[in-house]
Amino acid sequence: MHWKRLHRSAITLLPALLLWTAACGGGDAPDSSSPKVETRFMSLGTAPPGGAFFVVGGALAEVLEQHQGEAGWRVSAEATKGTQENIRRLARGELDLALANSAISYFAVRGEGGWEEAQEVRAIMTLAPNVALFITPKSSGLESISDLRDQRVVVGPAGAGFEYFIRPLLAAHGLTYDDFDPLYATQVGAVDMLGDGAAGAAFLGGAVPTASITQAAAGQEVHFMPLDEDARQQLINDYLFFRPAVIPAGTYRGLEEDYPGLDVGSMHLIVPAAQDEEVVYQATRTLYENRAEVVERHPAGRAINPANVIRDTGTEFHPGAIRYYREIGIWPDEPEAGPESPGDSPSP
Repeated sequence: MHWKRLHRSAITLLPALLLWTAACGGGDAPDSSSPKVETRFMSLGTAPPGGAFFVVGGALAEVLEQHQGEAGWRVSAEATKGTQENIRRLARGELDLALANSAISYFAVRGEGGWEEAQEVRAIMTLAPNVALFITPKSSGLESISDLRDQRVVVGPAGAGFEYFIRPLLAAHGLTYDDFDPLYATQVGAVDMLGDGAAGAAFLGGAVPTASITQAAAGQEVHFMPLDEDARQQLINDYLFFRPAVIPAGTYRGLEEDYPGLDVGSMHLIVPAAQDEEVVYQATRTLYENRAEVVERHPAGRAINPANVIRDTGTEFHPGAIRYYREIGIWPDEPEAGPESPGDSPSP
């Protein structure tokens, strides 16, 4: 009778044994022909909270993450001090992708304007215009850019590189940093300083609408300091990265008429020059084909379009990006040359 009890026990245990075997990888051998995708962890540098870089960078990282497909990457957005830090960290291999202001990249890839050597970074896509301007509380009595003399003026976060486009803009209006007291703060900090009177004016902007300007205009009546039209046109003529940009009336509280402004260096997505071509190709394809999802997260995603995404801002495009744009027929056979050669760029 002993063998019968053993037989019944074996029958009782068999289903559990089969389940345990399956859970532990038993059964059929794995299909050796199935490709194994190695997870690649990538970091995308943005900027401090308060500006468009932080939000748009997060949107790009989310879309890449959600559409990793065969690429097998995991992408996270990382808050940084902004373009200068992003460029240096890309060159050191500490970031895989980054947003940058194309005005700063313009000088960085040439090793000019304070960059000790040419930075080996490349563009993937040109994104939204960075439309920035000086704003001031209406109660300050400041009207024009020339009124900034002897004032306390927020010129951006320390080390972010805003001077690469602010200095030429000031020079066109007959000013230098020596003519006022420059203050360094994030866009969020600048709004607070305008609100409590610690600053008389601040240079704010990004993709339109910019959260910091919206916040500043909601908290008090602000004045949008106009650009001298002759100075504006001269900047557009002298620098590849300055472009005309109009902020429509009603974009911000108190902006009752269209504001003729400047794109002071479009946002663009950049990578190390040595980044793997296939990775760049897949990243470019993923963002371009899913650009509607970027728009859902921030209106700046509308800049991912055939007319804008390949626009030359003075930084060479990566071969992986060019390969994709050629495939879909939007890369010109002979890109138009910019108004200046790399060696002839004006000093910032």
